[in-house]
Amino acid sequence: MRPIPPLALAAALACGPAAAQGIRNAPPPRALETAAYVFAAANVCGYRIGTAPFEALLARYQVGIEDVRPPRGPFGAKVQTIFALMSNQMMQNRDAACRAVAGEYGPEGSVAPGILLPPAAPAEAPPPAK
Repeated sequence: MRPIPPLALAAALACGPAAAQGIRNAPPPRALETAAYVFAAANVCGYRIGTAPFEALLARYQVGIEDVRPPRGPFGAKVQTIFALMSNQMMQNRDAACRAVAGEYGPEGSVAPGILLPPAAPAEAPPPAK
């Protein structure tokens, strides 16, 4: 039996914790684009994001919300970059963009219904003090 070189042993011990954390591949680009699109629609159009349907959509790509949440997630920086580009593009023709995204991801959307919900009603202001 051959002895294990000290360098190989040190490398194996150093990589042990990384292997225990579950190294995995990056999510598919479509998952990052979808997350950025939903975030941009919520930003530009004022929609609320339905958490459960959004997480179910991301689960189709084997991605969790923690992975794509800007800027903390491991892929959040990529999502944030795509989000900025999409938001700027949507702002150029806001009305048409909001109608299009509502048709895809709105309450009765054709792609994934219930992800984007109508904006919350503004809270009533308290009466002025006398």
